[in-house]
Amino acid sequence: MRNALISAFMLSSGVVLASSQALADEGQWQPYQMPSIADKLSEKGIDIPAKQLADLTQYPMNAVVGLGYCTASFVSPQGLVVTNHHCAYRAIQYNSKKEHNYIADGFLATSKIDEPTAGPNERLYITEAVTNVSEQVTRDLSQDPLVRYEEIQSNRKSLIKSCESDDNYRCSVRSFHSGLEYYLIKQLIIRDVRLVYAPPESAAAFGGDIDNYEYPRHSADFTFLRAYVGKDGKPAVFSQDNVPYQPKSHLKINIDGVKAGDGVFVAGYPGSTSRYRLTSELKFASDWLYPTFASRYQLRIDTIAMMGAADKGVKIKYAGTLAGMANRMKKYNGLLDGFKATDITGIKQAREDDFKQWLATDKTYQSYQTQLDNLENLLVKKRSNSQTRYYFENAQSSSLLGAANKLYRLSREKTKPDAEREEGYQERDMKMFKARLKRIDSSFDVSVDKALWLQDLEAYNAQDNRVAALDAMLIDNKQSVSLSEKLDGLYSLTSMTAQDKRLDWMDAKSEDFETSADPFIRLAVALFDTNMAQETDKKTLAGELSQARPDYMKAVIAYYKANDWPVYPDANGTLRITYGMVDGYQSRDALYKQPFTRLEGITAKHTGIEPFNAPTKLLKAIEEQRYGNHKVETVYQDPASWLCRLFSCLDKPKSFGSVPVNFLSSVDTTGGNSGSPVFNGKGELVGLNFDSTYEAITKDWFFNPTITRAVHVDFRYILWMMDEVDHADNLIQELDLVRN
Repeated sequence: MRNALISAFMLSSGVVLASSQALADEGQWQPYQMPSIADKLSEKGIDIPAKQLADLTQYPMNAVVGLGYCTASFVSPQGLVVTNHHCAYRAIQYNSKKEHNYIADGFLATSKIDEPTAGPNERLYITEAVTNVSEQVTRDLSQDPLVRYEEIQSNRKSLIKSCESDDNYRCSVRSFHSGLEYYLIKQLIIRDVRLVYAPPESAAAFGGDIDNYEYPRHSADFTFLRAYVGKDGKPAVFSQDNVPYQPKSHLKINIDGVKAGDGVFVAGYPGSTSRYRLTSELKFASDWLYPTFASRYQLRIDTIAMMGAADKGVKIKYAGTLAGMANRMKKYNGLLDGFKATDITGIKQAREDDFKQWLATDKTYQSYQTQLDNLENLLVKKRSNSQTRYYFENAQSSSLLGAANKLYRLSREKTKPDAEREEGYQERDMKMFKARLKRIDSSFDVSVDKALWLQDLEAYNAQDNRVAALDAMLIDNKQSVSLSEKLDGLYSLTSMTAQDKRLDWMDAKSEDFETSADPFIRLAVALFDTNMAQETDKKTLAGELSQARPDYMKAVIAYYKANDWPVYPDANGTLRITYGMVDGYQSRDALYKQPFTRLEGITAKHTGIEPFNAPTKLLKAIEEQRYGNHKVETVYQDPASWLCRLFSCLDKPKSFGSVPVNFLSSVDTTGGNSGSPVFNGKGELVGLNFDSTYEAITKDWFFNPTITRAVHVDFRYILWMMDEVDHADNLIQELDLVRN
């Protein structure tokens, strides 16, 4: 299977070498970095000026928005937004009932008045400014680890407070290169988001978990939302009087799409990568972290699936939770498979050994070996702490206990000046805090919550790292009462299942919690000191790492530059741009995966049984060959073109004769890039990113250009669905459609 990874490097004489050609597509670049790689963009046929991409106030970057966990983009002057179906899942779930299940049946609002709220917690975040504040955050820090940590947090909070002088903005200070740099990010918040159009899950997630991370794919993973604001044009909470938001720009959609070999780029909010982490961290993830997480997810998935099969209401409530856990579990298993198949540990160790050799001979950085040794020692401590605390932290997994923990913490934090409160408990956080308490109802069932919590408590009880407060409240059993029966008592006696009661606790004082008879409140109070002690330990270690990691990164960046390798920060949920080209790949011996899939692939896979149960109306449109004006005769370049001469496409099939469904490209993406717009070289929308291939999952740790491919929904398929299947004519008229 995934045997090409090691070919990205030549391991010779202890030196790891990589050609700039091989690494040309690697990089999750900060927008300001784009002018520095303008030549590489031009080589890919990306003609839009790099300087324009660096400017967040210009098209197309001012049309790219975050959802807080995914990416989306404006596609009309009336606030219409497109993202992935799985990114909008909570909005679809929120509006699904037993009498109208929009998850199963899909949804289309034929007029704006029919667009329901996406839910109280849904937000759109429009990044308007990114400012380097490294000096302000790191100036004159203490050498004491805990004090240093608190000083960094205080500096961050001060910058955020100044930035948030307008309540319509949300600001954050994010760490880049493991604390070597800090950037202040200012985002406009749209608080009224509504559901507009979503295909049935049987089309959006066609192939389900079986096809997840696989290729070929045939997924209609898209959904349209709309942003609304008050009549004054400013963000506002949901109201029937609100009006569609008018974005500063919206994306043009190229209905001719792209062909194999075309340059493309993606803008979005990738979540997390670990490419600069040490080999010891990779080994820990491979040997303990990922297997442990995957095992727990599988147990929880099996439980929710079983209970959902018996109760339709449970299935709807936990649909998003189940899909998210299944996706994470398959990713963990894919990472483990990739580590074994291609010896990524060996590849990283070889590079690390070469880095140490370089370190020993470089006059500027020779002294950094001491910092590297210190970092390794701190990581040993971090890994030990993670294993020790893992089961106790999971033992607090009940949604009601989680709410009780946060509410009691809030009562304690409110006794402090706002600037000294922990992040998440400041006045700026209260709207979202309240919204999260409300949201519990949309994905909560007592029987499921209890079953999942019981599993975690039993796992805690089966290991040796004990917490006296938890044992005293739940585990020690001098009476003949089972743990399951104890939990029955907690759920029957609590008022935390009622939303209004949970919200009332937001205004309670600490003494009210400490004298409460509610069992979940009592448990939260009992566990508070232990949780706080562990948090202090984490902060102290974070303070130590805030010295060791930046020093390490200084040396690593110098080493990368010495080898002419791309230098960009690991993904951290902030706006990034990545580029590449439309291309298939050799997945294993004698198996080349073509870059495009066709409508007919859906009928070939269709069995009528979930997850290969495509909607009848979609199948009928394919059977009747109702392609409309979306049919494509070829997805390859002219055989005489320079691209074909360069990439040997003369032997590729020329006839396509269908509507493209999904396609592959070599862009560098990860979780959080879901829903990201895929642009052609002119900056026009041609697709939506929604997945990676199974072979590429390990790119979070190591980027291999030979097999790393992202999977996109072709916008020609989206338009075909809107036109020939669901007749979303009202929405098509809103879109700005252009041709080559």
